[in-house]
Amino acid sequence: MAAAALDVSAQADRRDVRSGNRKFRKGNWKEAEIEYRKALVKDSTSIAANYNLAGALYRQENFSEAGKALDTVSKTVVLTPHAPSAFYNRGNVACQEKDWQTAVDSYKKSLLLNPGDLEAKENYAYAKMMLDNQKGGGGGNDNQQNQQDQQNQQDQNQDQQDQNQNQQDQQNQQDQNQNQQDQDQDRQDNQDNQDQGKISPQQAQQMLRAIQAREKNTQDKVNREKAEALKSRQKEKNW
Repeated sequence: MAAAALDVSAQADRRDVRSGNRKFRKGNWKEAEIEYRKALVKDSTSIAANYNLAGALYRQENFSEAGKALDTVSKTVVLTPHAPSAFYNRGNVACQEKDWQTAVDSYKKSLLLNPGDLEAKENYAYAKMMLDNQKGGGGGNDNQQNQQDQQNQQDQNQDQQDQNQNQQDQQNQQDQNQNQQDQDQDRQDNQDNQDQGKISPQQAQQMLRAIQAREKNTQDKVNREKAEALKSRQKEKNW
């Protein structure tokens, strides 16, 4: 609430309102509220008591009751110098309750009485924007929050997809490495088998000498048999 507590004029509630104002200035909002309500018991139409009660309730974030207190003096306050502040504060209360139509109407009344109030102009523009968004289905801040929530959800989904893709890439790489290792092992096994089937030069030389020895033995045997046959024929044929 921008305006200060109002001074009092009615004799019946003056003492209670002034006591409430002292507590109000000290920041004792609840105690101030009690004093203003005492004054309203004596005069329920008191502009000062209702106006200042709204201020104490506003600071306690009891916006609903604050609005009711200001609405009580809405007609009579127009006739006082405090009317621009009263309508301005009513607009503030309405904004807290997101009652944008009441906020726009209240700020407009304040500006009609005090056109040079820059804060009232700024608040009126904001309330009007929120009201237009609400009528257009935008939902004002709620819509912005929904859009932000949707964006956050999309970002989370994208992050999850990226993580899944990275895991898949890592798995594929591991599979490729394993396949390569298996292929290398197969080639090594084949090479070992081939090497086992080969004979060394020394073994080849030994085998050749063995073959040559067998051939020599065979040839010697054949020659002996021929010699024996020749001797036999010579005995049988007596010249």
